[in-house]
Amino acid sequence: MKLSDTAIRLAKPREKQYKLHDGMGLFLIVRPTGGKLWRLKYRFAGKEEQLTIGIYPEVGLSRARKRRDEARAALAEGKNPSVERKRAKVADAISAANSFKAVAEEHIAKRQREGAAPATVAKAKWHLASLDKLHSRPIAEIEAFEVLDVLRKLEAQGTLEAARQIRAFASRVFRYGVATTRCKADPAALLIGALTAPTVKNHAAITDPKKVGELLRAIDGYEGQPSTHFALRLAPHVFVRPGELRQAEWAEFDLERAIWIVPASRTKMRKEHAVPLSRQVLAIMRETEKYSRGGALVFPGLRGKRPISDNTMNAALRRLGYGHDDMTAHGFRAMASTLLNDSGKWRPDVVERALAHGERDKIRAAYNRAEYWEERVAMAQWWSDHLDTLRDGAEVIPMPLAQLSTGKIAG
Repeated sequence: MKLSDTAIRLAKPREKQYKLHDGMGLFLIVRPTGGKLWRLKYRFAGKEEQLTIGIYPEVGLSRARKRRDEARAALAEGKNPSVERKRAKVADAISAANSFKAVAEEHIAKRQREGAAPATVAKAKWHLASLDKLHSRPIAEIEAFEVLDVLRKLEAQGTLEAARQIRAFASRVFRYGVATTRCKADPAALLIGALTAPTVKNHAAITDPKKVGELLRAIDGYEGQPSTHFALRLAPHVFVRPGELRQAEWAEFDLERAIWIVPASRTKMRKEHAVPLSRQVLAIMRETEKYSRGGALVFPGLRGKRPISDNTMNAALRRLGYGHDDMTAHGFRAMASTLLNDSGKWRPDVVERALAHGERDKIRAAYNRAEYWEERVAMAQWWSDHLDTLRDGAEVIPMPLAQLSTGKIAG
């Protein structure tokens, strides 16, 4: 007699487990604990075997019968259902390990081990989340149109730059998949010309000397939080990247030797960056020291446990009346680069090294770090003096090299 849903539901546990048969080898085991398990009895190659169908009620009566019928169909084809089940599990495991998500996560973990910045890792994870439609797909089976479908939807939302970055991320994952023999090609590479190119916007920066002076005077009059004020005052002189500045720690500074070592973990190029400190910077640092509450951070936030946020300096510039198209925290780098190069006093390579721009030739890079240091020390002091001149509104008169701080300077 075939089972019914009601009969299964009302079946009570006994002292010993017992079976309820449904026919064609399918039966339900009722255990003393109350648990119910579907099994299928069959014969293969003259030997009786059993196949676990599933646990009730996760697998109901109709589903159990369907699985029984599938197993019997395999038997009719001369296949052992138990062996086929094991093969399917292995195939599923291999497929999961070779899914786009699995390969991408492996690639991200590799970059993390290699020293990628936390922000870079976080962005990669965000890119992966944006490609969720590809997560479960075997990476070797993904075609260009599937990636394009995801990117087109981002374009439709107006996020052109995000679409560009996500395509580049997908391409890196596919190339990693090729390198680890999980796929044979990079379909995302075929989509470079298919996307709408975003309009490139440089960080807004003030480079007119007169307006630079106005900005410096505005910063001097800032009435916000001390940490923000000191960061704004320091930014024009050292022109490091905003993240490098706001996360600065006192342990990185040697005020006696007038040097700041930005650790590799916080630089874009993942290399330690030395910053010479002018007399003006040292004065600001000693003033800042009084307000940092003896903590590790140079520019602590309101609660003191974390540095000021990545938007704090930009928000302060807005309070001073400078819009997004006028000036940004990152713009201090462009300001310094433009005016230092325009001065004609410093070799472009020296300015580039001060900006911590990368040098592809490792031997040349090591040589340049040593060769340019004295020039960079002199340039740092000249730059701070020049900023003082602009801030005071005085006429800018080129200084004779003899009056500059000691150091090798290109004339």
